[in-house]
Amino acid sequence: MRIMGLDFGSKTVGVAISDPLLITAQGIEIVRRKSENKLRQTLARIEELIVEYEVSEIVLGLPKNMNDTLGERVEKTLEFKEMLERRTGLTVNLWDERLTTVAADRAMMEAGIRREERKEHVDRIAATFILQGFLDLRKNKENE
Repeated sequence: MRIMGLDFGSKTVGVAISDPLLITAQGIEIVRRKSENKLRQTLARIEELIVEYEVSEIVLGLPKNMNDTLGERVEKTLEFKEMLERRTGLTVNLWDERLTTVAADRAMMEAGIRREERKEHVDRIAATFILQGFLDLRKNKENE
């Protein structure tokens, strides 16, 4: 079984999947939608990926403000979490995603990816960072 990482945005959801040994995270796609409130097709695509990759658990980035307060994006993310749990029956863990988009953008900049092209990949890479952080924490707890 694998774990899925999601970076939920207003018009996109970055998706990452762990390897079967739960060691590494790989970004696999960005699910796009025309409107922020149109989630039916987004949820259907995530369900397809859950079946395809035999996902047993989900990690969803929680976009807290830098001062640790909860803003409007957090509310929408929590609503999305509830929808995911209802539709999939899987556990959805929340992961503090502060600075993951910044880190993803920086990693692409260091790799020499042009600014125009970075926008195409940032959500998928942010989802990878969210999932990798979760996997690393889980592994560290097992090793203690």
